Amino acid sequence: HEALDLCLSCKGCLNDCPTGIDMATYKSEVLHQAYKGRLRPRSHYILGRLPFWARLSSPIAWLANLMLRTPGVRSVARWVAGVDQRRSLPTFARKRLSRWARKRPALEAGRPRVLLWADSFTEYFSTESGRSAVAVLESAGYRVELLPRAACCGLTWITTGQLDRAQKIVADTVSTLYPYVADGVPIVGLEPSCLSVLRSDAVELLDDPRAVDVAQGVFTLAELLQRTDGWRAPDLSGTHVVVQPHCHQASVMGFEADLALLESTGATIERLAGCCGLAGNFGVEKGHYDVSVAVAEQQLLPAIRNAAHGTVVL
Repeated sequence: HEALDLCLSCKGCLNDCPTGIDMATYKSEVLHQAYKGRLRPRSHYILGRLPFWARLSSPIAWLANLMLRTPGVRSVARWVAGVDQRRSLPTFARKRLSRWARKRPALEAGRPRVLLWADSFTEYFSTESGRSAVAVLESAGYRVELLPRAACCGLTWITTGQLDRAQKIVADTVSTLYPYVADGVPIVGLEPSCLSVLRSDAVELLDDPRAVDVAQGVFTLAELLQRTDGWRAPDLSGTHVVVQPHCHQASVMGFEADLALLESTGATIERLAGCCGLAGNFGVEKGHYDVSVAVAEQQLLPAIRNAAHGTVVL
């Protein structure tokens, strides 16, 4: 446990290390075996089951956000979750992405279909990225669909070694997504960590050939736009973009499609290496703060501080 404590589970070793050994998966298995049937750290019950708590809190998002903004309650919430007191807490979206999408007018049936898979973070927290993706996909000529019910990838259960539950969650999601893949409908995921589960972890966790088909049928937004006939990126000449590839995207899916799309806009691209230091649970858990910030200080934080006014940070 001491040796693996500073593993960020970023999967960088999968691509960067010559041996290609996936230490993130190794760490998950160690946690799974060590805590099976035993009491776990507090963060495993809260951060490790975050989508579950987000779904419960969603109907009272305004109240949950109010409580998390209250100084005393906020400190207690961090302690209960095993979060460092110096970290901020995310706020819940007042309206879930799927609820927003259901109220949108339907587009003509002749458009090609695309399923926008709303992962838990896009559904309950960062809904603005989902709304933007809908706008981009519709402008590219697609008819965007969302699932009638939530389908989680089980990422937080996987990274905390709760693999029995993770298998059931991933199996349910593969069963939900497979009919779209079988019908030739491309599936777009926005959160790289969640998408990487479908591209990699799901195949390893499940003895189900449908998981392989789903892995081949899910795409990043850039990957789909690259293969969309007639779509052209907007002209962003004169825009300076500082971009740091997401660790799971760089290691599992690759960042080539995104980089090619960005370069086609005419913007000036400054690509960073390194890591943001958060890496899911790692950077917010108590005991990791100093290492997390030191990691971010290697490239990301100095680049943000030195960025001129108007610079776009991805």
